[in-house]
Amino acid sequence: MGGNLSAVFGVVSLVTALAAALFAVVRLRGRRGIATATQRATYEVLHTAGLAAEPLRAGLGAANAAKAVRHLRALVGAVGLALTDRAELLALDGRGGHHGEQLLAAARRAVAAGRSTVLGDSELHCDRVDCPVRGAVVAPLAGPDGRVVGALLAIADGAPAPGLVQATLETAHWAGNQLALAELDSSRERLARAEIRALRAQISPHFIYNALTAIGSFVRTDPERARELILEFAEFTRYSFRAHGEFTTLAEELRSIDRYLTIERARFGDRLQVRLQIAPEVLPVTLPFLCLQPLVENAVRHGLSRKPGTGMVSIEARDAGAECHITVEDDGVGMDPATLTAGIAELAAGDPGDDPGQHVGLSNVDERLRSVFGDGFGLVVETGLGSGTKVSMRVPKFHPGVRAGS
Repeated sequence: MGGNLSAVFGVVSLVTALAAALFAVVRLRGRRGIATATQRATYEVLHTAGLAAEPLRAGLGAANAAKAVRHLRALVGAVGLALTDRAELLALDGRGGHHGEQLLAAARRAVAAGRSTVLGDSELHCDRVDCPVRGAVVAPLAGPDGRVVGALLAIADGAPAPGLVQATLETAHWAGNQLALAELDSSRERLARAEIRALRAQISPHFIYNALTAIGSFVRTDPERARELILEFAEFTRYSFRAHGEFTTLAEELRSIDRYLTIERARFGDRLQVRLQIAPEVLPVTLPFLCLQPLVENAVRHGLSRKPGTGMVSIEARDAGAECHITVEDDGVGMDPATLTAGIAELAAGDPGDDPGQHVGLSNVDERLRSVFGDGFGLVVETGLGSGTKVSMRVPKFHPGVRAGS
């Protein structure tokens, strides 16, 4: 009997020890995660807001609204939530779909007035006995410049409480900010396309005429060379006038520059000398489309074409750790730095001056580099009368949102 009791006590002790050890493991594991309910709630709200922000940043359309509305409902904590533009019900998640026409009418009134409103049971009359809808909060969505572009509607299964009203208004304000950012992104893309069109317009008149003239001079005397130049010209124009992509690689830009210089050498002959010094490791670096080519064109057009005798254009790209350093230099006629500064200032003020082509390329490239990489990445120009011109730029090897073809 004594032996049996000892065995029983031994089992009990073992179970107790295991339970204590298990409790200790659970406590230790618990400390590794999010420690408090407040922290968990904060994480969940931020995570949900991030999921809703992505489609909203793409604009207020039916497809984007359908992706965002579920996450917005979770943020508000409503039994149903709807998004509208100024005319249509774009998406609804949760309860209240059979009140679509009433909700849309209320949204249109809120959009027209630019004010939020709270709907009661009497304003959402329904013949369905089992209808759970008892109220709604309608909040306008203010997009860019404060313009009302739609509405957010939170549906309640009782009289809308003050907490639901406040949550709806705050969420609508936040969603409107996301839509404003979407418009800003769209405007920035349109501006980038317009700037590239400006560069293309600059390329077209003077270079195309001169290129065709140079090619024409070889048609009878050297047909094979004329054929090669036509192919180079075709590839150059294909790249310069491509319809997509704000960014390219340094390798692609240099290929296009090589075609440009091949055609210009056919025109200038031995007067134009070219020196390239390119580090192979920087060839994949991504940079804004047509940001290097205008600098080379500017060196030939405004430097060497006005200089008697032989001229040299030097292009260098160096590996500088996290950056790529690029310079385009010519030993041409140069210019007075004060004249260059005044010319760029005239462009910024909307006055093209007497010779706008001399400054358009530099100003355009400088603005695009700064808009993409930041103010610390603009052009640095060194020039003087009779001293040639050297233009330098720094390009980060990696930058968020910057990739070739995008």
